[in-house]
Amino acid sequence: MDAITLLKKDHQTVEKLFKRFEKTGDGALVERRKIVDQIIEELSKHAAIEEQLFYPVTRATVDEVDDVILESLEEHHVVKWLLSELETMDPADERFKAKTTVLIENVRHHVKEEEEEYFPKVRDQLGRNDLGELGDAMADAKKGAPTHPHPEAPDTPPGNIVAGAASGVVDRVTDTVSGLAQGGVSVATDLIARFTGREKPRTSPQGSPAARRTASKVRSSVSDATDKAARTGKATVTSARKGAKNTAAAAKGASTSTGRAAKVGAKTTAAAAKGASTSTQRTAKKTASTAKAGAKRTASTATGAAKKTAKTAKAGAKRTSTTASGAAKKTATSAKRAAS
Repeated sequence: MDAITLLKKDHQTVEKLFKRFEKTGDGALVERRKIVDQIIEELSKHAAIEEQLFYPVTRATVDEVDDVILESLEEHHVVKWLLSELETMDPADERFKAKTTVLIENVRHHVKEEEEEYFPKVRDQLGRNDLGELGDAMADAKKGAPTHPHPEAPDTPPGNIVAGAASGVVDRVTDTVSGLAQGGVSVATDLIARFTGREKPRTSPQGSPAARRTASKVRSSVSDATDKAARTGKATVTSARKGAKNTAAAAKGASTSTGRAAKVGAKTTAAAAKGASTSTQRTAKKTASTAKAGAKRTASTATGAAKKTAKTAKAGAKRTSTTASGAAKKTATSAKRAAS
């Protein structure tokens, strides 16, 4: 998770708590106390990792963010005072709801400015790997971040890192706290050096042996993580190049195979077409011959039928003429007798 994604996730978490508080009724005092306690814890940790790492690192590596960071620090200062007052206030107090509402309005304004103005500038200038390394360091810092507000503590390095470590691990011995603080400062300076391309500063931890060991361990763990990220990135590039080469070879082989198959297919299709054409010609020729023979037979039959019909008609006409002549003679004879 990169640094901006981590911070936005925190913003979403507190916004859900704000909405839950706004939905509570005036009689839900226990619920309001519980929600406000969660808000106090989430905002305290969130402010600590921004002030200890995100603000100093981005201020040193990103252009034109000084003003918004200075305003953000002042907004944090106001929010931490409100949180410290709410922490000890009775939820039945008539100003408890009003103070929480003012807190919510301040935080929402702060979040809007960060997400719309500040974060886009950071994402434009820091690459994915840099934001990932910063996010990993912030996630580690969040594990030991204070869960209560400390408005009087410093909010800029190195004082805020020392104070943050001391507040976040009050149950640890002084040497360990000092070591964590020194290690935290080293983490911020190492990240700044890495992002700007400058050589990492080689400052040596101070104090007791225990403090020096703790500081070295904190710095070493982050250094190992960043080096591992670099190696992973290099391996990924190598793997991508190899994969691209294999893909190209496979594509070339597939293209050759496809060409051969197409050539064979075309040849087969041409042969089949030629065979089909020859067969069609033979069939057409045979059909024409059959039609010619049929026409000849039909003509011969028609001629014979016509001759037979003419002969029959001639014979019929002769018989009709003979019959008519006999009838006429018979009629004339009858008429002659009648006249006598």
